[in-house]
Amino acid sequence: MDDNRYIGLIAVFAPLSILSFGGGQAIVADMQHQTVDVWNWLTGAQFNDLYAISRAAPGPATLIAALIGYHVAGFLGSIVACLAIYIPSSVLVYYAASWWQKHPESRLKRSFERGLGPVAVGLLFAGALAIIESSPMTIVTVLNLFVCTAILYFTKFSPYKMVGVVALTFYALHTVGFGFA
Repeated sequence: MDDNRYIGLIAVFAPLSILSFGGGQAIVADMQHQTVDVWNWLTGAQFNDLYAISRAAPGPATLIAALIGYHVAGFLGSIVACLAIYIPSSVLVYYAASWWQKHPESRLKRSFERGLGPVAVGLLFAGALAIIESSPMTIVTVLNLFVCTAILYFTKFSPYKMVGVVALTFYALHTVGFGFA
């Protein structure tokens, strides 16, 4: 396999690791931009598929890095992507936590605590918007979004049951020849 693919995986995921304030979900927008628009490793639909698989699996939101790494460079690519997404942020958190403990009354610490909250929220919204923009939106999917959101917000209906009901409904519609594109 071409060594440039491994270097590319490191070049994409190591910086994103440092920027993952608020968790892995916060870097989804930039991850989508890098892998689809910059490196052309995936199409928007492929990214959405990998994103859906990574969110359905138990574990951190950054599991998508392993899936992208596998798509780009096989099993070794998934290892490289995982190391690139986890090591830089782990090192940063270790040193930041050490400093945090040694300087409990620092003005800099209080500024970071107040300032990074809005940054994390903004990054989370950017990730959600990136997924929405690259998803095919039809009247059926928009209606599905609003109905499911209302049911989940106003009732105690289980999100897991909701996924099953929606999947069965879309399967039944597809079976009878109702198209979604």
